[in-house]
Amino acid sequence: MNSAPNIADPDGFYEAWLNAHEHLSDADSAELDARLVLLLANQLGDQELLLECIAAARAASNGTKR
Repeated sequence: MNSAPNIADPDGFYEAWLNAHEHLSDADSAELDARLVLLLANQLGDQELLLECIAAARAASNGTKR
């Protein structure tokens, strides 16, 4: 899993992501994020890598690093 920055324009991506949430309710915003995760996971297409990413994200939310 590559956790090093790998987006050509991370600020532009972040801005576009935030803008996509503009004027959405909390529920609609959560649904947008869920759809985005599924679309990105489909682009990646590697089940083992996806499970590794889930574990890393979960560990980070628990305050621990993987």
